[in-house]
Formats: sequence, structure tokens, C-alpha cells
Amino acid sequence: MKRRQFIMFLGGAAAWPLAARAQQAAMPVIGFLNSASPDGFYTSMVVAFRQGLKETGYIEGQNVAIEYSWAEGKYDRLPAMASELVRRQVTVIVANSPGNLAAKAATTTIPIVFTTANDPVQMGLVASLSRPGGNVTGTTQLGVEITPKLLELAHELVPTATVFAVLVNPTNPYAETLLREFQVAARTLGVQLHFLHASTDRDFDTVSASLAQLRVGVLVIGSIDPFCLAGANGSPR
Repeated sequence: MKRRQFIMFLGGAAAWPLAARAQQAAMPVIGFLNSASPDGFYTSMVVAFRQGLKETGYIEGQNVAIEYSWAEGKYDRLPAMASELVRRQVTVIVANSPGNLAAKAATTTIPIVFTTANDPVQMGLVASLSRPGGNVTGTTQLGVEITPKLLELAHELVPTATVFAVLVNPTNPYAETLLREFQVAARTLGVQLHFLHASTDRDFDTVSASLAQLRVGVLVIGSIDPFCLAGANGSPR
């Protein structure tokens, strides 16, 4: 072997282990895609998320990075946000509804861990609960399925109330399903039901005025929408 070739070989041999170690040491990045905002309602949930990571050996900033993407109740932003996380080649995407659908549409290779209040099979997120398949898995609280129970519980707490209102975000893709479930429950209970819509901060002033005008006895919040939950609690969206 000629001297020049030998030197180049040694240089390449030395560089390869360094490149391999650098690749192995690369910090994994979690893409955190959420339809709400980081303030108020979701503050404690982010704390719990970080604590859960810590309990499994991952500490933000030390051996894992988190790329936060908050839609702040503007669901039309979610597809672009999901695509941006994919472009950045995050290690995994964690998403709530409806961001989980945007994430699934954006990638078939990056693992997606979802949380939802809906039936993930009916939504098309997974093939089945026992065998999700593909790159998507997660948990569900089945919030839509327990929707009638919310109205029944409200009726038990205030049995004299005959006029109820439900706060719903019309831009939520599951709003129609939620409304149908509430309508069925209202007919069963024999109560009058009004639907109040809120998809921006300004809408909550209108909602407050409508509650007085309609003489609503009980306000029920659609549990699947974090924007409505935060707004009704007076938290920043």
C-alpha cells in the first residue's frame, strides 16, 4: 500500500468510530402535538407527562428533547404542525385529538402515541384495540360513549332544572357525534337542551350572555374538547 493511501485509510478508520459514536449519542426528540395551549388546563398534564418520562429514565434536556407544538384551539393548524414534526424527523409523535389524526395522515413510519376521548377504531386511528397495527398506538377515555352519563349526572345534581345547555366547539371533528349523543340523552330525560358554540376566545362572552337569556339551569361541557374545558374554567387558551 502506498504511503498516501495508507494515511487516507487511517484517517477514514479513525473518523468512522467517531461518526458512529456521534450517531449513537444523538438525543431522541419527542414531537408533542396538542390541540390546546400550554397554559391553564394543560399545565398540570404537561407536568405529569414529564414526570412519566422521568420515571422511565428520560429527563427533558438531559437524554431526551421535546418539540412542543400547540394549536391553541385552532384545529386547522394541526396538519401543518404534524408535517413540520415529520420534516424535523422526530423520534416519536405524542398527540391528542384531533392532532392524532393529523399525525397519522402525515407519516406511516414515525411511531405515534395518541390519547383520545373517542373510539380509536371508529376514528380510523387503529385497526383494533387489541392489535392496533401500523405505526399508531395509544389510550382512549371513551369520552363520547359516556356523554349521556354527563347529562344524567347533571340532572341528578339539579333535579329541578328543565333547561340545559351544552358547550361545544363546532370546529372539533367529533362535534357532530357528541351532539347526537347529547340529543338522545336529553330526549330520554325529557329536558330542553340548547347547544352553545365556542371556537374562539370572543365566543365565551356570547356564551355567557346566552346562558342568562335562555335561563339555563345547568351547563354541561363537551368533555372531548380541551378548548371548551379551558375556556369554561376561565383559563387562558
